[in-house]
Amino acid sequence: MLEKFFSISKHQSSVKTEVLAGITTFFTMVYIVIVNPAILSSSGIPFDQVFMATIISAVAGTLIMGLFAKYPIAIAPGMGLNAYFATVVGAHGLSYQVVLGTVFIAGLLFILLSFTKLREMIISSIPPAIKHGISAGIGLFIAFLGLKQAQILVANESNLVGLGDLTAPLPLLTIVGLIITLILLVRNVPGAFFIGMIITAVIGYFTGMLELTGSDLIPSLPPMPVFFDMDIAGVFTNGLFAVVFSFLLVTIFDTTGTMVAVSEQAGLMKDGKLPRAKQAFLGDSIATTLGAMFGTSPSTAYVESSTGVAAGGRTGLTAVTVAGLFVLAMFFFPFISAISSLAAITSPVLIIVGCFMMGHLAQINWGEFDEAFTAFIIILTMPMTSSISTGIAFGFILYPLLKLFKGKGKEVPVLIYVFAVLFLIQLIWFPSH
Repeated sequence: MLEKFFSISKHQSSVKTEVLAGITTFFTMVYIVIVNPAILSSSGIPFDQVFMATIISAVAGTLIMGLFAKYPIAIAPGMGLNAYFATVVGAHGLSYQVVLGTVFIAGLLFILLSFTKLREMIISSIPPAIKHGISAGIGLFIAFLGLKQAQILVANESNLVGLGDLTAPLPLLTIVGLIITLILLVRNVPGAFFIGMIITAVIGYFTGMLELTGSDLIPSLPPMPVFFDMDIAGVFTNGLFAVVFSFLLVTIFDTTGTMVAVSEQAGLMKDGKLPRAKQAFLGDSIATTLGAMFGTSPSTAYVESSTGVAAGGRTGLTAVTVAGLFVLAMFFFPFISAISSLAAITSPVLIIVGCFMMGHLAQINWGEFDEAFTAFIIILTMPMTSSISTGIAFGFILYPLLKLFKGKGKEVPVLIYVFAVLFLIQLIWFPSH
């Protein structure tokens, strides 16, 4: 039955290979059930609520990807956007319910776009300088957040940011955890992030920095999920349109880039196109919308899915296996809650994922100054203002302006001019967001 439904033989695979590939993918990305609640709980959302929302959105999105799109790609709340979510709440005095409303609206827009050609228009019209600048900027943004959480970087009156006391317990354990995880990664150990976090937790326990009881290690019934704890009206009263657009735009970029990359690796692309793209994007957009309804930031396709493809995964059975393992993870809430309380366990992941995202720098045309400076201003602005949407706004405004002065204004798609005007209005009338 599985063989026929997923056309496993047609893809020169086997049920055993697909299941093992799913297990591989799961252990490379299971860190998200620890890191996501740790980040979002700082914005006021109860830890157990984010934990359940993370798993619900991951299971829903990954099942849709596996059963309908039939790709070996997993979905879960994305890194970077969860940090941005917490920053929007903290920096501007908004309730997390309002920001969840922005995620919900972005998810609905994404669902609508998945049924139209507008999604392709948006993706094709946005210049590479902006796309890659956004991805690299988010990488720097979350790496900076990881360093701050670990107190490796601290506030400094003379220079805004300075180096913390590296001999203090928290920074020291973070550095140890970072080195351990880096060693595992360069040795190509499957599940390096998760294993690194567990080893760091063990060190934290024996050094008295982490408290664990026997009951924390025993599987138990998961907490009850919380439904529709959001304020949609607050999105409009606070003028958070740029935040909605930022969530939408970055989710589209992340998902598109990851799905194309993983599908190419698996040999699933046909004539340069992605078959069943509509179903694949629906998996991500529905996961984002559903995640907001339960209490988490936007979901995206995970590049860690490439590890499952490398292990032989070629069909949706790989994704279905990942979804099943996320359901099992639900019963380990006490343990995950306990280890998430120590920043040294989660910060190394933020720093290293930030490095991965900075790889987009290589795709920027540094030989063309108008392209290079557009990307540069996005990358510079995001961590400095603690705002992804501000970085995106600066990029969209500056790019067509530079092209106009260069005499290449006609080469800029009309849609970019529209976005530039909208972002300019946003910065003038709603500068705080």
